[in-house]
Amino acid sequence: MIFKHLKLNIDVKDSEFNALYPVHIKELASRHWTPIAVAKMAAEYLAETPNSKVLDIGAGAGKFCLVGAASTQGIFYGVEQRESLIKISKKIAEKHKISNVNFIHSNINEISFSDYNAFYFFNSFYENIDLTCSIDDKVSTDKDLYYIYSDYVKDQLDKTPVGTRLVTYWSKWDEIPASFDLEMTDCNGLLNFWKKIS
Repeated sequence: MIFKHLKLNIDVKDSEFNALYPVHIKELASRHWTPIAVAKMAAEYLAETPNSKVLDIGAGAGKFCLVGAASTQGIFYGVEQRESLIKISKKIAEKHKISNVNFIHSNINEISFSDYNAFYFFNSFYENIDLTCSIDDKVSTDKDLYYIYSDYVKDQLDKTPVGTRLVTYWSKWDEIPASFDLEMTDCNGLLNFWKKIS
């Protein structure tokens, strides 16, 4: 019913959606998983044409991709380094027959951005410098990793063609190259919509 409502643009509460996850994943939702309203706004901007390939950089439990795939005609790809989260995301997609979504177990610096048309970034690397709310103990806290990953994303984004779209949420903007222009903003400046201009 949740995904049917998303397809029909009927409001779904985050608490309903988060109930799809195991308890330990659901408990992380308010800090780590994109709210539905934000996911829908971002997905609509990123999937500007049917079959647009949208990459979620650090997909976590897959919520953004699942919401985006259900509410647009884009194809959503979530890259995530935690295999356990990939398994949960795939299980939900299969159970609810969401076919325009794919989850990739990999590190972001092994992904070529040239395979995608648009990108979503919910401050995925902040966990490398933040000790206050860890997802688990699988990722080491390392300030250098934050900058290594941010620089990789910045370099890959800079190589994308003019017109490429990017949405950032709770970002420090360290990963955004000067070739992108801020088109609009929402959620009191936390949600930002970018387009490659040069």
